[in-house]
Amino acid sequence: MTPPNIHRADIFISGGGIAGQVAACVFAAKGFTVVMADPVPPVTEADLDGSDLRSTAFLRPARELFDACGLWPVLAPHAKPLDQLQVIDTTGWPPVERERRSFRADDMGDDPFGWNLMNWVVRRELWSYLQGQDRITALYGTGFSSIVQRTGEIIVTLDNGDQVRAKLGVAADGKFSPLREAVGIDVTTTRYGQKSLAFTVTHDTPHDNISTEIYNEGGPFTIVPLPDMDGRHASAIVWMNRGPRAVELMKMEVPEFEEVMYHRSTGLLGHMRLEGRRSIWPIMTQTANQLVAGRVAVMAEAAHALPPIGAQGLNTSLNDLIALAGLAETHRGDLGSPEMMQAYEKARKSDIAQRARVIDLFNRVARSGEAALQAVRLAGLKTVHDVTPLRKGVMRAGLGPRG
Repeated sequence: MTPPNIHRADIFISGGGIAGQVAACVFAAKGFTVVMADPVPPVTEADLDGSDLRSTAFLRPARELFDACGLWPVLAPHAKPLDQLQVIDTTGWPPVERERRSFRADDMGDDPFGWNLMNWVVRRELWSYLQGQDRITALYGTGFSSIVQRTGEIIVTLDNGDQVRAKLGVAADGKFSPLREAVGIDVTTTRYGQKSLAFTVTHDTPHDNISTEIYNEGGPFTIVPLPDMDGRHASAIVWMNRGPRAVELMKMEVPEFEEVMYHRSTGLLGHMRLEGRRSIWPIMTQTANQLVAGRVAVMAEAAHALPPIGAQGLNTSLNDLIALAGLAETHRGDLGSPEMMQAYEKARKSDIAQRARVIDLFNRVARSGEAALQAVRLAGLKTVHDVTPLRKGVMRAGLGPRG
């Protein structure tokens, strides 16, 4: 019988999605050795089963993080800058526009709000980048199985029998995180009966680097700019609906789907052509009841899953990483110590809770077909935009902490 391999590292990361990949790169750039394990090999092509067809608008703090660890030159060629966020409030069907407001990045400085990339492209580029990093051992096809916590280290057993000995464990393994569950951290979950469709379109009218959220009953229809595809204007779409309607749209024949999509988008970018597959995702708010247990820190969707509103999901995850990596650097000599772990809990718990509450409330108002709540939605849009200090404050809060 072959004895198990023993991997020794400063940090063990459970989860090799975008958050786990970026975490491995950031810790390695700071001089730490990392073992990252994920039971599923990365899907790096759009047309394969399991491909993540969503996109992410990486906001300014994320860009700073990528610059600091050397990732930005890898991602920049695939990114589309976002110069404005446009919000359109509609009512009825076909949707009739009631109000429109634009939030401009130059209100907050010279840089764009963010840069949009397809998730499957990000995973492909990060996977390639990881191969050349000496401080990172990436174990795809091998997942977390169990953990023993000792005073000075953790001993992780993987599902192939191998072991990892490390000072710090990081759970970045999704909503149903096995590492989070193994260390006894519970979650609080709110379900809305909503699902979102994610897909890519090409369209007649240029998007002009403007990201647009169009509100109507069921949730927002979000259009986020992408680089051109074969010389045609392109955008990523996230379309939230009540669950049964989302399933109906998922199964709809393409010509009918494109017709409905045209009406839902108010014809903003002209005719939209579906490019590739549609994917469907459940909408929930889920937060971990604590962020640390012994030498294990919980981050990203293992710590918080949020509705896809305002680009807060993965950017909040990277804000976790900014805090955790900064503390790891400060506590290089006592990595994973109680002092470090308590500081991480303090740094992130309140911000996560506040963002979850705000997005939960916003989603409840945004999806409603009730006249009273639609009036609240309209009044809130006008107030947030038209009062300059409030507008800038909301924009600053949305961007998150600086890297």
